[in-house]
Amino acid sequence: MTGFGKKRKVAGVDVLTLSRVQFGLTIGFHYIYPPLSIGLGVMLVIMEAAWLKTKNPIYHQMARFWTKVFALTFALGVATGIVMEFEFGTNWATYSRFVGDVFGSALAAEGIFAFFLESGFLAILLFGWDKVGRKLHFFATCMVCLGAHFSAVWIIVANSWMQTPAGYHIVGRGLHARAEVTDFWAMVFNPSFPDRLFHTLCGAWQAGAFLVVSVSAWYLLKKKHVDFARASLRIGLLVALVAALLQIISGDSSARGVAKSQPAKLAGFEGLYNTTSNAPLVLAGYVDESNSKTVGIEVPDLLTWMIYHKPNGVVTGLNDIAPADRPPVAAAFLFFHGMVGIGFTTFAIAVAGCFYLGRGTITKKRWFLWVLVFSVLGPELANEMGWFAAEVGRQPWIVWHQLRTPEGLSAVVKAHAVLTSLILFTFIYFLLFAVFIYLLNDKIQHGPHDEDLIPSGKLALPDEWIDHKKP
Repeated sequence: MTGFGKKRKVAGVDVLTLSRVQFGLTIGFHYIYPPLSIGLGVMLVIMEAAWLKTKNPIYHQMARFWTKVFALTFALGVATGIVMEFEFGTNWATYSRFVGDVFGSALAAEGIFAFFLESGFLAILLFGWDKVGRKLHFFATCMVCLGAHFSAVWIIVANSWMQTPAGYHIVGRGLHARAEVTDFWAMVFNPSFPDRLFHTLCGAWQAGAFLVVSVSAWYLLKKKHVDFARASLRIGLLVALVAALLQIISGDSSARGVAKSQPAKLAGFEGLYNTTSNAPLVLAGYVDESNSKTVGIEVPDLLTWMIYHKPNGVVTGLNDIAPADRPPVAAAFLFFHGMVGIGFTTFAIAVAGCFYLGRGTITKKRWFLWVLVFSVLGPELANEMGWFAAEVGRQPWIVWHQLRTPEGLSAVVKAHAVLTSLILFTFIYFLLFAVFIYLLNDKIQHGPHDEDLIPSGKLALPDEWIDHKKP
């Protein structure tokens, strides 16, 4: 696909660029919410399990409060995700035809094994308080959490197949070519899937944990709901620390996988132009694409060590990759290094938080509590940057070495139609985000209800106030 014609441009911008911006906006906004839902799902399981184990009503209060926040993020995630399915057909019809057999099986599995599971038990989680028994409600909480994770599994299956396609063959030619699954499990467990799934889940766990940490720190600063805040902060920081550590480990494994299966992407991430066996790791800097060089703080040989875990091993540079097959280097470098930098920062915050917790001085460190309040932005920004790094680094391929991005575009979509819908989507998403912030702030300002300290109905615990010790 080499030309778009007059009807394929508006204000000098072609339909391909507009379609990519539109899909990037759509998925970028949607991706605010699923990581929060997945992470909060884990937090709810831990909180409710702590209540059942200790009989301490403060954990019951925590579970009920954070369930309301979970419901809000789940609703926004569903609402913002629907649009992408339509964009596949309107803007990316050729791509949809090519990947339809692969995506059909993966997304059908996501609907059957994930969404139905999550939404089916969601009613019990939200409205079953005091109406069902303790074990059944906890089981529903676990199933909602599991469903959220299953949803991530199948979405990552589909996206990872675009990165490292496997278990398929090509049927047809030209615009009618399509990938047909020949081995379902090879398609599912394509080379990049395990690392990318674990890396994505670690980011989601951090997102949920740091949201709990942020709100808890705010309550401590304002001296509101102090017992609730201390208990929530303890759980949030411990989960954040474990998730951040696992994120670093999974990131190392993922980078080695990228070096093996997508060398052009790794070269773009690191701004590496010359193929070498002593590749440096750039800690911070910028890419000068016009002069094919990267300027920044480098650690000699470290990239080679990280990929091969030994001093010798060739790392492919961009100069050995055809210019037409190179990703946008500056953007890939920026997104990747931004993700890594934020990832190590959140790890340091979690370590410091657990240290102050252990010493019992965290409530006296007001400056650090303010750091914790704003720490919720870290995982969200890192998740967004990581997703964009993965997608930008795959360019110019929409399916790695099988279908280029311009070739996946719909043949008849007009630039003015994409621009109009882009403007409308931006306006609607702005309103949705404003509603989300308003409702989230309203729940935080109201805080947990005191009556939730006394479980009632079928959740009531006999003699729960006897010899009770607050955490």
